Amino acid sequence: MQLLVIGTTEIILIVLLVLLLFGGKKIPELMKGLGKGVKSFKDGVNGIEDATEVKDETKKEE
Repeated sequence: MQLLVIGTTEIILIVLLVLLLFGGKKIPELMKGLGKGVKSFKDGVNGIEDATEVKDETKKEE
């Protein structure tokens, strides 16, 4: 199943499309927002992992 393989040509086309759609001045703002979103997602996942570890530890103590 090689439908989901992305090569360099596809990446270049995507970058050019984004550049054309949003312009050079908007791209840093978009990347900053994307970075904040990814950080928030990671923090949420880590919070869930920490909560499940605490539950597992309390079950082991009993």
